[in-house]
Amino acid sequence: MTLDPKLRDDIIAAVDKGFDAQVKFTQAMVRHVSTRGNEHTMQDFMFRAIRERGYKMERFAMDRAALAAHPGAGAWDDLHSTAPIVVGTHHPREETGRSLIMQGHVDVVPEGPHDMWATAPFDPVIQGDWMQGRGAGDMKAGCAANIFALDALKSLGLQPAATVYLQSVVEEESTGDGALMTHLRGYKADAVVISEPSHETITRANVGVVWFQLEVRGVPVHVQRMGTGANAIDAAYRVIGELRKLEAKWNATKDEHAHFRHIEKPVNLNIGKIAGGDWASSVPAWCKVDMRISLLPGKTAEAAKKEIVDCVAAFTRGDAFLSNIPPTITFNGFQAEGYELNPGSDAEATLAAAHQAVFGQKPETVTSLAYLDSRVYALFDRVPTLNYGCISRGVHGFDEGVNLPSLKKTTTALALFIAEWCGVEKLDA
Repeated sequence: MTLDPKLRDDIIAAVDKGFDAQVKFTQAMVRHVSTRGNEHTMQDFMFRAIRERGYKMERFAMDRAALAAHPGAGAWDDLHSTAPIVVGTHHPREETGRSLIMQGHVDVVPEGPHDMWATAPFDPVIQGDWMQGRGAGDMKAGCAANIFALDALKSLGLQPAATVYLQSVVEEESTGDGALMTHLRGYKADAVVISEPSHETITRANVGVVWFQLEVRGVPVHVQRMGTGANAIDAAYRVIGELRKLEAKWNATKDEHAHFRHIEKPVNLNIGKIAGGDWASSVPAWCKVDMRISLLPGKTAEAAKKEIVDCVAAFTRGDAFLSNIPPTITFNGFQAEGYELNPGSDAEATLAAAHQAVFGQKPETVTSLAYLDSRVYALFDRVPTLNYGCISRGVHGFDEGVNLPSLKKTTTALALFIAEWCGVEKLDA
């Protein structure tokens, strides 16, 4: 790094000094039950916390019409969150450095049965090196890291010598519309850092995601005359079997993608939710199946959706029952394309140097098989977008947690990155 060694050491010490407060802040975040549609109080908390630090604030609602007009938006339905987006802006006295967006999401996935957790899911218990709780890893610890990395500079009487946007978004777990709204609102910078848990690596590429629901109707009869009816659940399984062939077809193209060819099965069709039938002794008249399938970079959501519809339609025509009562496909939630981060950007080199200053070695780059908000800034703003964060465990499962020593180190790397990328100046008087 080109940072003065004393400044580097001062920043490292400042993050360490503020880390207890950072942990308490993260615990306060975890206590908010910010599942989809319930993020309002969480965003109020973030608005107050960022405003108290002197940033210029904006809080704005999702613009449904603007989202509907954009090809990267998810499908809007009754479950879509209406919680606001929160952005705090730092303006320097003189813009001498490079601007930066620091983004994180505060929405979390449902916690599942509480009796399968070792501790209450929204009680941020600390055991050894780990803080446990839903959202602790994904990604409230990262949101806090963004704030406290800047706090470390402020504690030294310094501030970034460039514009910095602190963004707190929702809908990351369902549509990606929160990040897209910041793009539509006009926020743009020379680089973006998203502090998702990445096990101390930089994400080189990630898949796109499409959500959809298959609905099959059957012919209900008493089970004793089963052969005269048509079982909607059985029919749904037949359609799923055909979609598995489409999954295999898409996986067969992985060698065309340098960052995915080493992965045995990068495209995954997940049967995430299924409901059907009304009575154990009645042939079921209906079945609904919610699914998620991933896309390799370069395949648009629209192209993927057409292939899914065509696949189901072709199978339906050859099925004795389904040809008479065709199933329906409804696209909901994510409609997102994947992306690849081109190596060689100054932003990546700067973050790698900051990481090396803390960890003693360069960070690895990895491919993610999950959705990441990075795709918004990489695809639509065409700026270097760095997904970089700490070690987590149990994400989307039970006993989710964040590793606190890792969190301190990655926060330190973020603070060093900000100082190098944006430059620093003395705080406003």
